[in-house]
Amino acid sequence: MPSVDLHVSNARIVTHASEARGGLLVRDGKVVEIVPAGRLVSASVEIDAGGLTVLPGLVDPHVHFSEPGRTQWEGFATGTASAVAGGITTVVEMPLNASPPTTDAGRLAAKRRAAAGKLHCDVALWGGVVGSDLSGLAGLLEAGVAGIKVFLCDGSADYPPVSLATLSAVLAAARQHGVVVGVHAEDRVLVAAGAAGAAGAAGADGLRGAGRRDPLAWAQSRPPAAEWRAVEQALAAAGGTGGALHVVHVSTGEAVGLVTAARARGVDATLETCPHYLALDERDLARIGPLAKCAPPLRAPEQREALWTHLLEGRIDLVASDHSPCLLAEKTCGAADIWAAWGGISGLQSTLPVLLTEGVHRRGLDLRLLARLAARRPAERFGLAGKGDLAPGSDADFVLVDPDAAFVLRAEDLQYRNRHSVYVGRAFRGRVRGTWLRGTCVFDGTRTLTGGEAGRLLGGGR
Repeated sequence: MPSVDLHVSNARIVTHASEARGGLLVRDGKVVEIVPAGRLVSASVEIDAGGLTVLPGLVDPHVHFSEPGRTQWEGFATGTASAVAGGITTVVEMPLNASPPTTDAGRLAAKRRAAAGKLHCDVALWGGVVGSDLSGLAGLLEAGVAGIKVFLCDGSADYPPVSLATLSAVLAAARQHGVVVGVHAEDRVLVAAGAAGAAGAAGADGLRGAGRRDPLAWAQSRPPAAEWRAVEQALAAAGGTGGALHVVHVSTGEAVGLVTAARARGVDATLETCPHYLALDERDLARIGPLAKCAPPLRAPEQREALWTHLLEGRIDLVASDHSPCLLAEKTCGAADIWAAWGGISGLQSTLPVLLTEGVHRRGLDLRLLARLAARRPAERFGLAGKGDLAPGSDADFVLVDPDAAFVLRAEDLQYRNRHSVYVGRAFRGRVRGTWLRGTCVFDGTRTLTGGEAGRLLGGGR
């Protein structure tokens, strides 16, 4: 009888803690061990990796699949197919932009029903709190959400922001369940003033209130100070309650510094940045237009490089896509008026290529740090046991990568429901050659191999 189900041999195996040449052994969907090159193994299936790199399956804790209610934007089937095409084996899906948003246990149950039978990767779910309504919070926490998401500035019409008092209440309640609170940190007052072109705001002689419709008006209306101020407020709330804070989609080096300093004072705080803040800047927003509109906006080149410095020096906890899709028409309508376009970037499938191209090849990012940022640390922070690692006993979720393969992303390569992305036409170096979930190949480098039965819904909590 074979000793293991699967032996991936002749591989460069990289985790957050180690790098070795050898083989990966899998039995019953779990990692057995990493063995040295040349070890004789009896296996039901043998895969020769040909010297390519094996990484833990990536864990993306910030995706929007918009189901139920807005499946014309994405959906669990296409969203998870895109994830595995990008080497991502676990995602945590946000409470917006589903309609209605996931703000109580009933809506959480409806989302779980909507996801059933459509998953190519594993999925955990966020819950949310909007406005001053705390009535659904206890039910979400008891039902096992992986996090609670709030906004400090205006978001979509059905997801109003919370006050700082409400944020403190959410942090205190979530703490009792070991659940992280994710905060969209932009200051509501500064954002409103910037968009209106009020005196003292960024671009006071222009912007929306004075007729600006160009892409850079969007960036100037949401200045870095709006992020810094909101991060300071959120950190104060976390420090006062002892709750676990996670600042999503950080776009400025100064915000990283604030979180780092607070953590040194004992505040339970982490942060993520996104591939688009690492690969793009405001010049790309001006060049590309509404496809590159997001919130917070793309920043000046020096802010992008500041993020890279923080990342390479270990001060950024994790990288998440903030995949936020929409219909193409909801982007192109902003060609003449940036304010009219949907604000969000479809980028789930491009996280790993961005990190390999911009990080490993251009800036010397160590693959072990990449595995920590995009796999191990998100799994740890969001309580996803057995994920993000290749240690014995972990789920055998892994991705086979050709780190040197060059390609140009085409729209037809994308598995999103709406095949548009700011990355289409961009040259990358580093390609996914296969993705495995619990030892089963779910993506072969070209196509998704399952019918939506491979993935599971996961519970949450740290």
